[in-house]
Amino acid sequence: MLLVLFWASTFPVAKVGLEQSPPILFAGLRSLIGGLSMLAVALVWGGRPGLRGNFVPYASLSMLNVVLFIGLQSFAITLLPSGTAAVLIYLQPILTGLLAWLVLGESLSWIKFAGLLLGFSGIVVVSAGGISGEIAPQGVAFAFFSALAWALGTVYFKRVQDRVPMLWALALSFLSGGLILSSLGLVAESPEDISVSGSLILSLLYSGIVGIALAWMLWLGLVRAGEASRVSAYVFFVPLVSVAIGAIFLGERLSVFLIAGGVLVVSGIYLVNRAPGNEKTTSRPESPGSRRVL
Repeated sequence: MLLVLFWASTFPVAKVGLEQSPPILFAGLRSLIGGLSMLAVALVWGGRPGLRGNFVPYASLSMLNVVLFIGLQSFAITLLPSGTAAVLIYLQPILTGLLAWLVLGESLSWIKFAGLLLGFSGIVVVSAGGISGEIAPQGVAFAFFSALAWALGTVYFKRVQDRVPMLWALALSFLSGGLILSSLGLVAESPEDISVSGSLILSLLYSGIVGIALAWMLWLGLVRAGEASRVSAYVFFVPLVSVAIGAIFLGERLSVFLIAGGVLVVSGIYLVNRAPGNEKTTSRPESPGSRRVL
């Protein structure tokens, strides 16, 4: 519940900040703020980072979860209607379910897969009002590969979770990823376009500390404790709650699509997380780096 609230509230808050800053620079700055916040936590409670021999896992998590996911998402939002971007980015739970089956050996029953499709259909319904206008093929590609990077990052962390401490994985990923995004922003965008104000600073702090540091600690903690596919299904709630928050605090229109989509999302999450019965499952052999959680 906290994770959904943190991520959902970040969308309208970030929207305020993006009105005063170019997208890549904004993404880089909030990633750095989130990384510094997690670094402070990791120094106190994270133990040893275990850098020796783990450069590849740290670099891969930074590239997948920060540079590609957040960077490509920023480009997609600038090129697509918000509804279209949301639909494509929230392909993540379906992609995670498929990847977790292929890579981690998690079971994938027809009921579970149907639940993922049902949850995704709820996102389509909620976003229906925003799917309009000309669709840029480049934006579609950016959004899809953003979702794929997020799914790969989730499954990859699940695979290497015993090798890298979670707090250090987050801190180092967002610090290095934030530096890369900020550098790209300085090349592709103009710092002069940043309108420094109290609302921009508050947006960066909230989206960095709450939307990145606190939310990602919860996210990877949940992924570490349970099946990646089951945990990912709950992110279908994020755009629903985000739309509701936008309607309450930003005066955005609240339509019947939210209610209809909410019913589909709740139904889908129930199917994904229902107690396994006699339904047929398709299982891959468990990989050496995976762990099953009962």
